[in-house]
Parts: sequence; C-alpha cells; structure tokens
Amino acid sequence: MADKLDYIFVLKALRDIPFGVGKKLLINYLQGKTGHESILKNKLNKLNSFGSLAYDDEELGRLISNLILNHLIKQVPIQGNRFWKVMELSKEGHEEINNPKLYKKKISYNMGSKTTEITEQDRQLFTAFGSFLNKYNDEQKKAIICNKNHILCIAGAGSGKTTVLTKKIEFLVNYQSVNPRKILAITFTRKAKQEMQHRLENFDDVAIETFNSFCEKVLKRYNDLIYDRQVIMINYRDKINIIRSALSNLGINMDSAINQYFSMNQKRGKTQEQLANIFMNDCFFVRDYLKSKEQSSEDFDTSNAAAKLVFSVGNYIDGYMKKHGKRDFTDQVIDTIKLFEENEELIPQYDYILVDEYQDINPSQIKLIELLNSDFLFCVGDPRQSIFGWRGSSVNYILDFDKKYPGAETITLTKNYRSNKHIVDLINKSITEMGLLDLESTFDGEKNVNLLGFKSEGNELNFVIDKITNSELPREEIFVLARTNRQLAELSNQLKLVGIKHIVKSDEIRRTTSVKKGEITLATIHAIKGLEAEMVFVIGCTSLNFPCRGSEHPVIDMIKINEYDKEEEEKRLFYVAMSRAKNHLFLTYYGKKHTHFISDSMLDLIEKDSIKVSANDSKSLGKNNKCKGASGNLHNRLKEWRYDISLDLGVPAFMIMHDKTLIDLVQNTPSTKQELESIHGMGPTKIMKYGDELLDLINNI
Repeated sequence: MADKLDYIFVLKALRDIPFGVGKKLLINYLQGKTGHESILKNKLNKLNSFGSLAYDDEELGRLISNLILNHLIKQVPIQGNRFWKVMELSKEGHEEINNPKLYKKKISYNMGSKTTEITEQDRQLFTAFGSFLNKYNDEQKKAIICNKNHILCIAGAGSGKTTVLTKKIEFLVNYQSVNPRKILAITFTRKAKQEMQHRLENFDDVAIETFNSFCEKVLKRYNDLIYDRQVIMINYRDKINIIRSALSNLGINMDSAINQYFSMNQKRGKTQEQLANIFMNDCFFVRDYLKSKEQSSEDFDTSNAAAKLVFSVGNYIDGYMKKHGKRDFTDQVIDTIKLFEENEELIPQYDYILVDEYQDINPSQIKLIELLNSDFLFCVGDPRQSIFGWRGSSVNYILDFDKKYPGAETITLTKNYRSNKHIVDLINKSITEMGLLDLESTFDGEKNVNLLGFKSEGNELNFVIDKITNSELPREEIFVLARTNRQLAELSNQLKLVGIKHIVKSDEIRRTTSVKKGEITLATIHAIKGLEAEMVFVIGCTSLNFPCRGSEHPVIDMIKINEYDKEEEEKRLFYVAMSRAKNHLFLTYYGKKHTHFISDSMLDLIEKDSIKVSANDSKSLGKNNKCKGASGNLHNRLKEWRYDISLDLGVPAFMIMHDKTLIDLVQNTPSTKQELESIHGMGPTKIMKYGDELLDLINNI
C-alpha cells in the first residue's frame, strides 16, 4: 500500500516547509537535491521530509498537480504580484495527513476484470432462439436472455448497449410473457429516452422514462398528498425572474454579482450574458446540492464575498420556490422519494426494471430504485465513461454492484462496433489502470490517429479549420471537442470569420439542438457523450486542459465536492472524447508539451508520420483555401501581436485587448484612428498606445 500513500510525503513536505514554495523548489526538496539556493539558505535539508521521494521531475509534477486538483494543496498569490503563486497545504491537506482518504477514491485500486463465461447451455439457448439472436455476439446474446434476478452489463464504448437494452425488453415480453405494463426502462436524457421509444415503437405499454419524467408523472398524480398547493415545474423564464428578484433583494445588479462571483480568468472570453447564465445555473446548483444532501449554507465557509453571494441567492431561491409552488429536477426525485417513503401503498409495482447509463447514477436515484424494489433489475453502464462526479454522480455504484446484490451476474460487452482497430487500441491504452477488459474492434480500417503540436493556439485552430475545409466528409460527420467552453467560443469565432456553418453544444446549453446537413459540431466533452462521428478533433490536449485545473463554476470549489478523485475523472473524460471517433482522430495541442494523459504506450500507437507543425509550417496552412480569406489571417496576426505584448508586460493577453475587440477589428477593418473609435473596447487610451500598430497590421494584410 506504500505506493498508494506516497502522496502523503508531498503533503508532509509542505507542512514542514515554513513558507509557500514553487513547484521546482518542492520537487528538488522531495528528491533531496541541494542545488536550489533556497534549500541551503533556509536549511530545508535539515527537515525530516527532505529527500523523502525517489521520483523523477515529471512523476512528482503529476503527483503535485493531482493534489492541487483535489484541493489538498492550495495556490496563493505572492503579496504584491497576483500573477505569481506559491503552494501551501490546505485545511483539507492537513486533515488528509492524519486521515488519508484520497487513495480510497482511486477506482483503479478496486476494479476487477470480469470475463463473461459462455457455457454450453448458453450456446444451446442461443441456437434455440434462432433468428431473434442471430446477428448478435455471444456476450450480447447472454445479456439479452439471462434470467438472473440482478444483472450488470458493462458495456464499453460502441458495444451496442442500447441494442441490448431494447432487445432485452423484446425478449421479456415476447418470450418470457412479462406484462409490458410491468416493465420500467429508465435513463437519464430525453434523447436516450426517445431513441429507446423509437426502437420499441411496437411496445407502447412499456414505461420508458427518464428519472425526471417518471417522477414528474408521479408528482402530478399525487400533488395534494405531498404539497399544500399546486406545484409545477420551473422553466427558464422563471429562473431568470427568480435570480433578478434575489439580486434585487440583496441590493445589487447582475453586473455587480458577476464581478463578485467570477475571477478575471473565469470571465475571460465570455459575454455578460454567458456569465449571467453560469451564475444563475450555479445558484440553482448550490440550492439543489444542499437540498439533496440535507445540508444548509451554515455547513460551509461563507466568509468570502463570492461564497456569501451564491449561498444567499441559493437560500432565496429555495424560499421563493416553496412560496410560489415551483419545483425543479432535483425536487422531482427528492419529493417522489418522500412521497413513497410516507405512502408505501403508492409505490408502483414493476416486475422488471432496466436502468441505462448506470455509471452516472447518484444517491437520490439509487434510493428511488431501492424503493421501487423490483424482483428483477438489469443495469447497463461503463465505468470508463463515468464523468459526472462533479454533479453528484458516483461511479462506486457500478463498481460495487455485486457487493450490493450478491450472486448478481456480470456480463461484459467488449466488441466495439464504432471505431477502427487503431482507435480502439489507443483508447484501451489510455485507461489500462482501471483493470477492465480491453475492447476489441470489429474492423481494421485505415490508420489515421494523429498527435500534432503547434506553437500557439491560433496555429492549432488554423490547422483544424484547414482540415475541415479540405475534408470530403459530410460536415455533420465532423466533431471538434474541447475541455472548456472558452476553447469552444474561440474556435466558433474563427469559424464564423471564415464562413463555416457549425453548431455549438456547450455545458451551458440545456436546450435540445439538432445537427443539420453541412454543419460540423463543436462541443465540450460532457455535452457530446453518447454521440459519434467519422472524424474527431480533440483540441487543447495540454496539461492545462487535461486535467483541467480551473473551473468555470466557482461554486464547485466552494462546496468542495470531494467524493471522487478528480484526476481520474478527467482521464475518463479524455477517454470519452477519443472514443467518439470512428476512423479519423486528431489530438492537437499548443506549447511545448502535450498532456501526460497521452502515455508512452499510446505514443507507440499514434501515426508515425504525424507532423509536428512548427510556426513556419503553420503559415502555409490554408494558403490555397479560398474560404479562409484575409479575415482569418488578420485575426491570427492580431492575436500574435497581442500575445507578444502580453509577454513583454507580463500580464495575461486578454488584459491587453478583449477577444471581442479583435473580432470587431477584423469585421470592420478600420483604416483611420477616427474609425478605431467605433470599435468595441477601443477607448482613447488604447488608441493612443496601440492605434498606429493596429492600423499597420490591418493595412498590410
């Protein structure tokens, strides 16, 4: 167990060192090196934890990053320079030394490889059901006809889980004479529900629901037993009105709330409307989180202004919704549980319950399934694709299924029908520590797996646009995936400049969107789960994005949801991104180094002819691309100009000039200082400092 607990030595080192330190000093200290002047000067080599870990720089760097990601180490700005930060032990870090918990959250230590046994009796049954099962593989066949009371189907990416789920229902009705009215199939999203309904259009009596649609029907039917008034679902307009009312009650406006709540970096690249939307969603999130955990804001530190603001608004939301008879998604599940606990005779009786995406289930949803208490339970999911821990989901439910249900049958689907062999081999290597059986591709395909590095983010995006423009694939068969909404906004701006139609699916877009012919999809990885495309770009594969250290949702850090290892979830997110690709996969990054999630064993599988595109190479990208035009070139030149100035001044690029200003310059191409005055964000000071340079850049394109 010693290697699992090595991170404790890092925490002890920070406890022992009497001042905040940078990463390089901490690494040298842990390695027992005296080359760093601060070590001898401050006699750090005399401390007990000096030289306590024999790891190389890269290994220690990853270990430290993971501890920062999990809030055991905090980064604090140096007095007088908020852009330089040092590391200190957090309150949680001190507690971890005395009572280690992080290693217990690492699912890689409690996974087991479970091979599905196909017996001779199984094969005889497969034959007996003839054409009903003919086109399925043996593991799928067994999942469809297995009659154990509790079954877990571990369905890897592209392995046909929806097919198995719907065929299982057909089998129950047609071959086991289960009353269709006694079957409940439950999933998470409206899209998944609609897909199952489409495949089971001849089975109208089967209840196919999301958790929320199931609960909403129950609450509408028994409204008067649980509420003292008519209660209805809240809508988007209601949410906006409640937030406005809450802020008015606190005596502030939305702009002030945004400035209190978000850091400068979190505001970067977002409009006021986008920030207002994130703020609104976060306030509702904290209200729902407290309700689901049966906690109050008093259980959390609300000493800083941002925390005090969001918890105050969350409390207002809760009071308003009770007073005005409103409920949201969290209320649906919690109130249904309360109704069933107090009125057991109202619990609907199902002979068979099937649960989709079981890896994403949360404690409230588990409680609901327990209350329904069906004799037969069939759950489908993939631990490798558990990516919603930050929203309260727990991968442990799928990992511990056989502990909860002793004697349960576990059936593993390993044949991948989506991606070619080269992509499947790569994604297997990306997640080997989970201990699950490797997926097997069902076709070879052409090897087109690429890792490409660029000097700057602008060059990286130029390459993506160039590949899209010159691809003969239908545009709807192209995905561009990013870790953050900021990256998406940046790429979307560039695509607009060159006239490429696209659709954005971000974490903040809750409405259903459909992809039209001729549109590429851009999406965050959380938003694209479950979809697939011929060609997939995963952009920004740097250590800043994978794992993503920052958050666009400050409330997540305020309440410190820490029931899971954040780095492991980030790695699963990278797996989900890559596994969307059928035949063409491009992993791109900018700067000196790609994410450590791309291991040496993965590099061995990546196309040897992948070109590391240099700055000079990038200038030639798209020269013959008529669609790109001068506007794209000007935008890139402006970004490079802004970046150079930011390096000279030692400040972030967005503080020099906002992205919206650059776009306005490209779209209007001013030719005089007078015309510069009409550009967004170009006041007299900026025109005096940068006007001549900007006009030179614009006129020379």
